[in-house]
Amino acid sequence: MGLFSEKIILYLPDSDITYYPNFFENRDADSYFKTLKREIPWQQDKIKIFGKVYDQPRLTALYGNNDKTYTYSGITMQPHEFTPELLSIKKMVEKKAQTKFTACLLNYYRDGKDSNGWHADNEKELGQNPIIASVSLGGERFFHLRHQKNKSLKHKILLENGSLLLMQGETQHFWHHQIPKTSKNIGERINLTFRVII
Repeated sequence: MGLFSEKIILYLPDSDITYYPNFFENRDADSYFKTLKREIPWQQDKIKIFGKVYDQPRLTALYGNNDKTYTYSGITMQPHEFTPELLSIKKMVEKKAQTKFTACLLNYYRDGKDSNGWHADNEKELGQNPIIASVSLGGERFFHLRHQKNKSLKHKILLENGSLLLMQGETQHFWHHQIPKTSKNIGERINLTFRVII
């Protein structure tokens, strides 16, 4: 199912980031996208920014195998049990990452107006040097990176359908990342971020 062929290392300081553009064949990625869009109980939480409450600009869901909650941006999520499709994807990602993941945070970007602002996946539940495995299904979106201390260090990469992005080591200590809004007419995208919640 997975091609595992091409491997792109992002040679950025203070990071350990690898991109696999063809991790899944297009037909498998498309099939997973359709199933997850239909069967995941997507939710839209409220977030508080500078004292004002807004609808989070995307839909989310949390899955896990150890019943541990995940808290970010003032939102605490309760995990659902992994579905067969998620377990299938998880198994392949774990083989490549050489890591046993306990949870998956899913994001559904309905169009270019949906986004994810600058942040680092550095919550205490993820441990000292968290490994994040990000699978992209559906429409392509640009993924921006920005060094936290040296603001002149920036990078962006187009996350393609069926791709895998691995961020590990000290990456979350030194880099922020985001999926910015775009006015372009783009397709829907589902992003699966596998992680270890301790």
